[in-house]
Amino acid sequence: MTNTDFTEGKIVSPLLKFAGPVLFALFLQSMYGAVDLIIIGHFSSSAHVSAVATGTQIMFTITNLISALAMGMTILIAEKIGERKAEEGGRIAGTGILLFLTIGAVMTALTTTLAPYLASIMNAPTEAFDHTVSYIRICGAGSIVIIAYNLIGSVFRGIGDSKTPLLTVLIACICNIAGDLLLVAVMKMGTSGAAIATVFAQFVSVVISYLIIRAKELPFTFTKSSVKWDKEIVKRILMLGTPIALQDLLVGISFLIILAIVNSLGLLYSAGVGVAEKVCAFIMLIPSAFMQSMSAFVAQNRGAGKTDRAIRGLWSAIGISFISGAVMFYLAFFHGELLASLFASDSDVVIQAADYLKAYAIDCLLTCFLFCFIGFFNGMGYTRFVMIQGILGAFLVRVPVSFIMSKQLPVSLFHIGLATPCSTVFQILMCFVGYLVMKYSLANKEAKKTFE
Repeated sequence: MTNTDFTEGKIVSPLLKFAGPVLFALFLQSMYGAVDLIIIGHFSSSAHVSAVATGTQIMFTITNLISALAMGMTILIAEKIGERKAEEGGRIAGTGILLFLTIGAVMTALTTTLAPYLASIMNAPTEAFDHTVSYIRICGAGSIVIIAYNLIGSVFRGIGDSKTPLLTVLIACICNIAGDLLLVAVMKMGTSGAAIATVFAQFVSVVISYLIIRAKELPFTFTKSSVKWDKEIVKRILMLGTPIALQDLLVGISFLIILAIVNSLGLLYSAGVGVAEKVCAFIMLIPSAFMQSMSAFVAQNRGAGKTDRAIRGLWSAIGISFISGAVMFYLAFFHGELLASLFASDSDVVIQAADYLKAYAIDCLLTCFLFCFIGFFNGMGYTRFVMIQGILGAFLVRVPVSFIMSKQLPVSLFHIGLATPCSTVFQILMCFVGYLVMKYSLANKEAKKTFE
């Protein structure tokens, strides 16, 4: 197993080598919902498309919450690697397992019980309501599996290994495609079939991943005795992860509110946004990959006391990400109907999806800055700032703008979608201010040390 040391040598090459598998893993993760929607879109009705779109958005919010919380483990382990104290990683991983198993049990109980309520507050169209409830309940019942699946990735990204998480995602994606083809296309199980395929695929991935991991050499000792509840480690994981998780949860809720607003407009708009969101998951992959990679890169360099190197990595990542953003802008703005047609065969749904994608195309030019900044601040341990900027962007800009635009006649998904780039601009400005404040603070600390 190759574990990347980000604290020595070149910056761009190791960052790209690490980000590559992260990017491919995110691509395969996006294929989960995409495959569900593609097969549902071609073998079921618009009601099933709407149900899967709403259900996956809810489950994505929950999964994102867990992944964000697990980022506390990634940062903590990466810091120990940078400090050359990797032997402490075993205790961190063991405590994390118990912590997230507990969270998984709670999430399972809540999602299966509250599924009808979740579908109701999302304004799931009447024709799609029962299908939406079914999808949430089935995926919610597999919450522990989903959490274990994300936990594996967090641990290995922390030690600088992005290839093992890629392998786990690849296994899950293959199983999910096979499951969808069997249960949806052949057995005509619709939304329920798509949900079962998703959970089963992740279960298979976790089992196989565990067997693979047992054969790998870790940079820390991990035994059964490592799996114990350490209050101090739990506190540190939660201190780092909770602000990230809270931000992701509330930002996710803001997107759910937007989806609920769109759902209230009717089935056609609901299905159109559902399709567009699946396309967006792909066009945002590269900035998302750099966001995760920056967290590990910066955390290691912070642990090694090399803040200047972390800053150089930030600007390198932004430059590379911007190039990809320009390409995605062109594709989404001028060829949105082509992209949307990959996920749905209904021409009216495709037209609505393409209209929404034009707004997201603008966001492609902005997220290369925002996502890299978020990864940088997470790695520096400024997770509370990340939380604040995300929440303010969501509820001061994104939700109000989308609501106002939904009341403008004639209704346009492009206008509603503009809420996202408006929020991103606001958050970037906050990040620039935060960056300047951080630089000033670091300079003062350095000057004080020199004086002493």
